[in-house]
Amino acid sequence: MNTLDKELESRKSEIKLALKLLYEANSHITGWDIPEVDDKEASKRLFEVMQEALDELKKENQ
Repeated sequence: MNTLDKELESRKSEIKLALKLLYEANSHITGWDIPEVDDKEASKRLFEVMQEALDELKKENQ
């Protein structure tokens, strides 16, 4: 395992937690803004937006 692998492995849980918190915060806000929202549909759409953002970041940084 090289230095980069070790660094990323040591921060993996922090990165995952940050993404989870981002999802949860936006999920709660969506529920507040649209009380009658279908939670499964909202989750699906939030993941689509997050994936789009990840894809854009990946494209910009390759």
